[in-house]
Amino acid sequence: MARRNVTLLGATGSIGRSTLDVIRRHPDRFRVHALAAGTRARELAALCREFRPRVAVMADPSAAALLRELLADLPDIRVLAGDDGVCEVAAAPEACTVVAAIVGAAGLRPTLAAVRAGKRVLLANKEALVMSGQLFMDAVAESGAELLPIDSEHNAIFQCLPAGKTRDPEAAGITRILLTASGGPFRGHTAEQLRTVSPAEACAHPNWSMGKKISVDSATLMNKGLELIEACWLFATDPSRIEVHVHPESIIHSMVEYADGSVLAQLGSPDMRTPIANALAWPERIDAGVAPLDLFAIGRFHFERPDLARFPCLRLAAEAFEAGGTAPAVLNAANEVAVARFLEGALRFSDIPVIIERTLTATDVVDADSFETIFAKDAEARRRAGEQIRLLTV
Repeated sequence: MARRNVTLLGATGSIGRSTLDVIRRHPDRFRVHALAAGTRARELAALCREFRPRVAVMADPSAAALLRELLADLPDIRVLAGDDGVCEVAAAPEACTVVAAIVGAAGLRPTLAAVRAGKRVLLANKEALVMSGQLFMDAVAESGAELLPIDSEHNAIFQCLPAGKTRDPEAAGITRILLTASGGPFRGHTAEQLRTVSPAEACAHPNWSMGKKISVDSATLMNKGLELIEACWLFATDPSRIEVHVHPESIIHSMVEYADGSVLAQLGSPDMRTPIANALAWPERIDAGVAPLDLFAIGRFHFERPDLARFPCLRLAAEAFEAGGTAPAVLNAANEVAVARFLEGALRFSDIPVIIERTLTATDVVDADSFETIFAKDAEARRRAGEQIRLLTV
């Protein structure tokens, strides 16, 4: 069996670490061609010493300089710097599989580079589809790239769909997608309690081990809003055919309802190695290192409707998708700015949706007719979000 060469974008994040753990278990199947990260040079250096990629990239040029020093005794590893370097390895012909796990809008350009190069793209960077939905899917179709989702929910939906019909739900007899959400750590909090939530509390997810930004998004339900938009593009549907179910056990990762009344669900422990292994080996199945699911120990499953009054980010995401054009890009940019300020301690948790809604109101929506338009609107929305934060906190 020929080994697949894999390029991993976002190697030092939680998805990156899980991906490398799966690869570590299957040295006969996979070889790491390139590793890319943002600023954590020492962490990437350690990974380079273990996996010996041909190329290593730091998006931050100063971190790249440090990485070169740390890997001076390994001249076979080529070190690149900056966003251009990340895009270069994403499109490099030596790797047929690219794991797109860079967090936020920063992941759009390299993920797009991988798509345009016709790769098998394992998509964890949901913001790429949120920002540029139709343009991104058009690029997938034009290049012949293979797009496999590794967000646990979208991978679950993918597994519950008939093979070859992920882009034609009507022909597949699908009536609804049931998108599950853990509800985050503040599911039972009152609106008043949400005003005093600390960054440390927001990052302490009850079920999943994730980075700070996505942990906060999970706590506000914005992560589910972004996933709602992503699901619409991945599976050619709209929010009216997607229902969010808060499922605090995080065992059922999503479900698909069919016209005959059947509901298919994908279950598993809350461990990202399962969807990553599924996509890496697709259409085969391989060991992911995940413990078997013990349904007797779990005992019961619970479901409830999301509270859009306490957690309005989910509503804002659905409204942005319906508005179309550049509205989802504005939503994402405003959220990234607001979450960053919250993590710095400069904004209250309950003010995150306030900033997003005010930024959406203050930013004109235009047709998303090019990636240049989307990037320009992203930059504008970040400026406007900063203005709204200053107005709110003076």
